[in-house]
Amino acid sequence: MAYEKWVVGGRRLAVGCCVAAVVAGASGTAHAAGNLPPRQPLVQDLQTGTKPCATGADTAYVAESPRLSAVVYDPDGTQVSAEFEVGWTDTAGAEQHRTYTTTAKASGSPFSVQLPSDIPSDTVVSWRVRANDGKATSPWSSEGDSGSLCAFVYDDVNPEKATITSPEYPRPEDVFWVDGVGLYGHFTMDSPSDDVVAYTYGFIGGPYGTVRAEQPGGAVTIPYLPLRRGVQMLTVHAIDRAGRSSGQSTYDFNVKEGHAPVSQWKLADAAGATSAVAETGTDARAGSGVTFAGAAPEGTGLTATAHLDGGDQAFLTPDAPAVNTGGTFAVGAWVRPERTDRDMAVASQGANGSSGLALGLRAGDAHPVWSFTVGGQEISGGVPETGEWAHVLGLYDAETGLAQLYVNGHETGTKTRAAPAATTDAFRIGQGPGVSAWQGDIGDVRAYDRVVVPTEAAELGYRTPRLLGHWSLETASDGVSPEQGGGAPLKLGSGATIHRGPDGSCIPDIDPDCPDVPYALVGDGHLQLDGETAYAATEQPVVDTRGSFTIGAVVRLADSEPAHPMTVLSQAGEHTDTFKVRYEPSQHAWQLVMPVADEEGAAETVVSQIEAADGGEGQGHRLAVVYDDATDTIKLYLDGYTNAAATAAFPNGLHSFGPLQVGRGHTGDGWGEYLHGDVDEVQAYAGALRDRDIIGLGHGTDPCLC
Repeated sequence: MAYEKWVVGGRRLAVGCCVAAVVAGASGTAHAAGNLPPRQPLVQDLQTGTKPCATGADTAYVAESPRLSAVVYDPDGTQVSAEFEVGWTDTAGAEQHRTYTTTAKASGSPFSVQLPSDIPSDTVVSWRVRANDGKATSPWSSEGDSGSLCAFVYDDVNPEKATITSPEYPRPEDVFWVDGVGLYGHFTMDSPSDDVVAYTYGFIGGPYGTVRAEQPGGAVTIPYLPLRRGVQMLTVHAIDRAGRSSGQSTYDFNVKEGHAPVSQWKLADAAGATSAVAETGTDARAGSGVTFAGAAPEGTGLTATAHLDGGDQAFLTPDAPAVNTGGTFAVGAWVRPERTDRDMAVASQGANGSSGLALGLRAGDAHPVWSFTVGGQEISGGVPETGEWAHVLGLYDAETGLAQLYVNGHETGTKTRAAPAATTDAFRIGQGPGVSAWQGDIGDVRAYDRVVVPTEAAELGYRTPRLLGHWSLETASDGVSPEQGGGAPLKLGSGATIHRGPDGSCIPDIDPDCPDVPYALVGDGHLQLDGETAYAATEQPVVDTRGSFTIGAVVRLADSEPAHPMTVLSQAGEHTDTFKVRYEPSQHAWQLVMPVADEEGAAETVVSQIEAADGGEGQGHRLAVVYDDATDTIKLYLDGYTNAAATAAFPNGLHSFGPLQVGRGHTGDGWGEYLHGDVDEVQAYAGALRDRDIIGLGHGTDPCLC
């Protein structure tokens, strides 16, 4: 309704005991002589609830009678009040209006009125405001070229629940298990209510979000990528223009494991073979520069790989495309380069001389990098090392238009937008356009027609650690404590003893003559060290500190305030310890110390976890250190957990020549930092244990690395 039809009742304004002369201003607004009228309220200073002043197609819809607010000003700086007028046309066609006046406040203050609950629903209600300084009034906010009415509709009805449908992931009553991890589904949400403008949604474990309809009452469709198998559920609420929510709609569906690669060649064929048998897809013809029965990366399950000599005949091909580069695809392999000083191809697939995909190694300007090129866009990262195995995988997600690169199961580089064309040339292993052929080993080449999700990429690039030694320190014979699997034992030095817990032959609380024997840290016994000369050691190095390793122990300090640093585990290089785990009393912290060079006085990388000294009480702490050569990181774990302060970058492990030491480390003048306390459950692995495996260390059994 137009405000021009509203009749605004006159008002008498008291001005104390004096009679003020009244004159007409240029705007036609009456005001007292010598008094400037308040300014016209600005539309941008008006709000309907939390929504800006608007009318027409932008009219605000509200879920309850709103609070109207405005900021008004008086040029004289006197106090002002705000007069709000509200109007609508009722169901009988009669015009209705109400006026609300606030108390006076300082100029520039926010003013508001809460409308009563009897404001009609489903009706366009308009409002405007003006300022009053007690002597004069401003123009209405709706007047003039810069003015505008504000309007709202009070909606008191919730929208109806949404229906949910999906062509890729039907409900279990239609299809019980559906492909699958790494395959997008699309879910359409549609409410019968014609005023729904958005839908909130959530899947078990995420993602969660809100999606807006293109027009009120319109349906919306969202993509969803399953990241794990199992029962899944989508919940949805429809949201109308007023912000009202419908009841919850649910949609159950069951997701299968991700399906197998469309092409896979383990390249574990017998020596002398001229082609590679395909696990899936087509056998791959081998060039004369390919030989089989090469070494395989430890901990992967592979038994052999192929060696490519880097020449013109260093390739394998099924003589057909392996993936559709016009859609989603992924390509990965285990590789070991013999050189990193030139660009080399791991795999490629092109058309008419152009590359749809190319996975390989690029020499780089500063250092070599792994590289994945899609549709002319390159993602690079990681550092290839001559003679070192790595798993590389390139992924292009057609749904998002993004390409990404994984190295050893970890995403590296930056996701990059690309638009590859569908390629028609044959897939080639070891060759690609514009680069040299691969020189080195390749194994387990896989090509997928779906997204390889992060957990799958991590599994593909994971090498199961190998147990090198587990010393439970239950017993010692002739000064030697055995390794559980019959491997190299720990020899006890002077002052080191094995403490045995109670044997159960008597109970101190019942038999007064029964000695009170403390329990062992874990199991029936532990190693006791006197802090002066005591230690235990192997005869040879246990972990190869140049590559990934994990080592842990259970430790209890005898002192509550140790007088000096004390080392619990170390293994030496030629001039210094390649690593040591010690307690530093000045910082009340356990530390992992790794020097950057095998030199006396070399700089050290130190990570730590704060923990008070035990003072001989309690069951000690489970310490573990991990060096992950694949990610160039070191971590210190305390009782199964690590944190940012206990993690650091460490590019190159040092060669260790010395035996594993328990209870001492090298200092400037020889052996020192002797541990005063107890040690139990020393375990060492070749390879980096994952967080979930570390939690199992120190409990008397070897964790399940699965």
